[in-house]
Amino acid sequence: MSDFEDIQIFVRVAELGNLSAAGRELRHSAAVVSNRIARLEERLGVRLLNRTTRRVNLTTEGDVYYRHCLRILSEMQEAENAIANQKNTTRGPVTLTCPVAFGNKYIAPIIPKFVEQNPDVQIRLHLSDRLLDLLQDKVDLAIRIAELKESSLIVRKLAPNKRMLVASPEYLAKHGAPKTPADLLNHNCLLLRFPGSQQYQWTLQGPGDDAPVTLAVAGSMDSDNSEVLTRWCLDGYGIALKSNWEVEDYLKDGRLKHVLPDYQPPSHAVYTLYPENRYLPTRVRAFVDFLVAEFGGTPPWER
Repeated sequence: MSDFEDIQIFVRVAELGNLSAAGRELRHSAAVVSNRIARLEERLGVRLLNRTTRRVNLTTEGDVYYRHCLRILSEMQEAENAIANQKNTTRGPVTLTCPVAFGNKYIAPIIPKFVEQNPDVQIRLHLSDRLLDLLQDKVDLAIRIAELKESSLIVRKLAPNKRMLVASPEYLAKHGAPKTPADLLNHNCLLLRFPGSQQYQWTLQGPGDDAPVTLAVAGSMDSDNSEVLTRWCLDGYGIALKSNWEVEDYLKDGRLKHVLPDYQPPSHAVYTLYPENRYLPTRVRAFVDFLVAEFGGTPPWER
């Protein structure tokens, strides 16, 4: 194993804070990872990590070495990406993060098609309703359904996306249907909650020219998983704010009802985002183009 590979192992251990976790990701045993770190420390003549039974932490010298290693790995990746683009090769891994429900329903089913067309590419799909940091978490691209803030990321729109408030007929029969947005303050609102989430505040636009209304809604149940909220909503436990693609089937069969149809939440389109990079790998560019083609025109849930 080369010194460069030892550096890669050290960086992932530092980022994950765990020898075993880094080993699983890099397909090495914890013992091999530990030995490679020890080899680095012996060669450098300093301790890079403080080890406990559960975590490892960078020493002062380890933090300095880690920051230099990041720069080296970044420059090496830039060099390899530049060469790959010159050769116009579509090979290697593409790491993608996507909301759980959307990924299960619309992304996972089309990935085999892309891999069949590009057999030298490996797609690594991470489903999470949390917003990962693409650079820190080493993700090539993300699919987001949100109001995007300005950033250095490159953004391409995949599809429009309408949202609505929904509840089951059983819930509405028991608690009554809200007539105005303010009535929501007296209802059990099912919230998607995680660090950075804004869904505990619902904004609704009425049919006139009045300013949108923003309400600090609340409820007895929340989750960081949107599919859990859909299940609770179907089972009659409250009102949920949902994208059309999540609930279209349930609206058609009557298991859910549109609540306050004259008051619409802001639409959040479906986007793909990736870091600004002069030498974007051909494999990543190919997958982005594939997504745009798959979702272009009329989105799947409106066809």
